[in-house]
Amino acid sequence: MPADAEEQPGPTLSGRDLAILLFALIATAIGQSLVFAVLAPLGREVGLSELQITSIIAVSALVFALGSPRWGRFSDHAGRKPVIITGLVGYTVGTVLFTSVFWAGLAGLLGGVALYAVALVARCGQSMIMSATTPACTAYAADHTTPAARTRAMARLGTANSIGMILGPAMGGAFAALGLLAPLYFAGALTALGALVVWRLLPMIPADERRSHRRARLRFTDPRVRLYIFTAVALFTGFSAIQQTLGFLLQDALGLSSIGTAQYTGAAMMISAICAFAIQVTVMQRLKLAPGTFMRLGLLATLAGAGCIGSADGFLLIGAGMGCLGAGLGLTMPAVTAGASIAVGAEEQGAAAGLVGACPAIGFVSGPLIGGALYQVAPALAPLFSATVIFLTLVVLVLADR
Repeated sequence: MPADAEEQPGPTLSGRDLAILLFALIATAIGQSLVFAVLAPLGREVGLSELQITSIIAVSALVFALGSPRWGRFSDHAGRKPVIITGLVGYTVGTVLFTSVFWAGLAGLLGGVALYAVALVARCGQSMIMSATTPACTAYAADHTTPAARTRAMARLGTANSIGMILGPAMGGAFAALGLLAPLYFAGALTALGALVVWRLLPMIPADERRSHRRARLRFTDPRVRLYIFTAVALFTGFSAIQQTLGFLLQDALGLSSIGTAQYTGAAMMISAICAFAIQVTVMQRLKLAPGTFMRLGLLATLAGAGCIGSADGFLLIGAGMGCLGAGLGLTMPAVTAGASIAVGAEEQGAAAGLVGACPAIGFVSGPLIGGALYQVAPALAPLFSATVIFLTLVVLVLADR
């Protein structure tokens, strides 16, 4: 079948098709935010160390980073819709397997190194398949927007992640009352529904509107996109070092139970997501700034957030810091996605989306490991590391513009 044989409805993205893409991304984002909210207390419940818990995220993020560019290129050849569905189905199956491992741990059937190893394998398998969804959705939207409208279109897709990060912690807090595993099983059911919606409702396209793509071998080091890639990787390296130690910080600073930690972590992540959403539906839609300007503003907001969390002694300042982090992500990532998309040709949209989609995962490879290791030395070191990374990235962007 020619590339995008099913996904070329015309020069613009219809509201119906946009809603379908948003639902797929929201379902995935809800699942991810639920994992991030409950994994720290859940891991401690089954006897895993902080470094083991964060390494599960880090290693699976590496697998995600390896898979995303390949899925993006594959969607150029095989079409966006089947790749989106594959990612959602993979997320569903992987979530059930990953959650079941922790059920076995809580039941005393698995423990120690065996539990850690099986959980790591399950999460890595899930990450390999679920990495298909985001680049395929992004490339679908890029196929149907003009360069002038690209930043706003990518901001709309960014709102899906923000909405998911808002709803996920709220749902996680509610389902956590039924046990720490309940939110994860719910996430699997939601992505299954997302796959069904995409399969049934994303339209078939008339044959005379189909076009083919060559396989684009776009690389991370391509001079057209490397500054965008560098910024996104650095941003998520700093962000993940804070996010993946947030549960430990809250539990230790506030003396919380496991359920309480999941709920407070979810609340902090919700604040971050609300701020990202607010930025994406206001600033990103109304201001017509260059992607580079949005990126610098986003990094400044992220730097302020890391400073707040590094000096926090209670939830109020932690919440303020997470709000700044959310605003920074809301400004930076749509600009990165749009900038990379504009920089390449039509036949490279899937490849570009795959590279950008891999950036958060690459950041989550080193960020959680470094943050987890530094947290065991002193809690303030993780946000200090994040602030240093963001500041150096901002310096690079400023120098690149000269």
